Amino acid sequence: MSTFTEPITLPAPGVVEGLDEWKKLEVFQQPNWPDEAAVESARAQLRTFPQLVFAGEVDQLRARLGDVAQGKAFLLQGGDCAETFAHATADKIKARVKTILQMAIVLTYGASLPVIKMGRMAGQFSKPRSSDTETRDGVTLPAYRGDVVNGYDFTPESRTPDPHRLVDGYHMAASTLNLIRAFTQGGFADLREVHMWNKGFTSNPANSRYDQLAGEIDRAVRFMDACGADFEELKRADFFVGHEALLFDYERPLTRIDSRTGQPYGTSAHFLWIGERTRQLDAAHVDYLSRLRNPIGVKLGPSTSTDDVERLIDRLDPDREPGRLTFITRMGAGTIRDALPPLLEFVSKTDALPVWVSDPMHGNSMTTSTGYKTRRFDDVVNEVRGFFEAHSQVGTFPGGVHIELTGDDVTECLGGAEEIDEATLATRYESVCDPRLNHMQSLELAFLIAEELSAHSQASA
Repeated sequence: MSTFTEPITLPAPGVVEGLDEWKKLEVFQQPNWPDEAAVESARAQLRTFPQLVFAGEVDQLRARLGDVAQGKAFLLQGGDCAETFAHATADKIKARVKTILQMAIVLTYGASLPVIKMGRMAGQFSKPRSSDTETRDGVTLPAYRGDVVNGYDFTPESRTPDPHRLVDGYHMAASTLNLIRAFTQGGFADLREVHMWNKGFTSNPANSRYDQLAGEIDRAVRFMDACGADFEELKRADFFVGHEALLFDYERPLTRIDSRTGQPYGTSAHFLWIGERTRQLDAAHVDYLSRLRNPIGVKLGPSTSTDDVERLIDRLDPDREPGRLTFITRMGAGTIRDALPPLLEFVSKTDALPVWVSDPMHGNSMTTSTGYKTRRFDDVVNEVRGFFEAHSQVGTFPGGVHIELTGDDVTECLGGAEEIDEATLATRYESVCDPRLNHMQSLELAFLIAEELSAHSQASA
């Protein structure tokens, strides 16, 4: 992640026409703050803080995603379902970055394409909820909306939305970005070291099926070394961050106007996405993000129509700019092969060129008999394969994957080579929201996706 130092000014009211038009529209999934004065105080502080990312970095990512849209690169995005302040530690951040770097080298080899690395990190502190409240044993309290709003503990004190958490979230994001920059620019991302980490994965007998691919990568790295490749350049990695742009009380104060162009940028992250629950075309989120220069993602569920897609393109990508708009599909393993091809077919006949990314996590949730929310690894893999099959069927490019993962050895998703079963879930179930793939499951998925990418590349050749 490069550093850019061009000045970005604070947005004065009315400085960009229509930037606050969203205030006139219906707004979904916002907290019920008990103290408006405290919220305004938090907003005021955020408006004075330095931007977390820079306009030049955002432009760089948009250009890279333009390559993905044209089939010249692949996107890997991964991280927590909902980041917590307690887990914003150096060790846990390092483990997540390490996992994404390990996955990226496998995908780079499988795709024979550059892989854009993006963390679902440094801002994924809020979550949409199906209900404003939660009831346990006859007690009703506000739903947990992420650490930037309230606490997870089921007590009135914890669950009461606290605007000061908005400021805490900014500082947590800043420290996370500081560590990410240090890790990815300071030698931690050295290609040779990342490859050695993956050798530890394939040395496990449960993962022996991936030995051949790992061996090919090993020979490629040794060949590059023997040829005198400039490994100094390969010691660093560009690494971007993104999150769901959910809370206006966080996103709007961190919007800045680029002094070069006079255009607004969301400086809370390089990439911002709109969730399935907030993509209403006549509501606030779509309107607001349509006015930012960031690359924008939109989650698409199985009920998405071609009309929905057409109108989203017109609102979010009116200039048909490759890299501007990413569709993140979350269809479910049993649905994607029927639901996705009509959308791909429709868009392929227009002048739009969005990035298509698979989120194989959110459409495959289930609850065990013991009450644990989980996902089956086989369902995640099945949806990824359905994603590739749909693109092969239509002749379009499968641009990337969006995975909820952690670098830790948690037990939250069933299956994988480790054969995590329902009895094992309780041993290290740490997520406060949705279940994540653990470190080994994430690497296993990367090898499986690499096989799909290699097959897709050969079929398209």
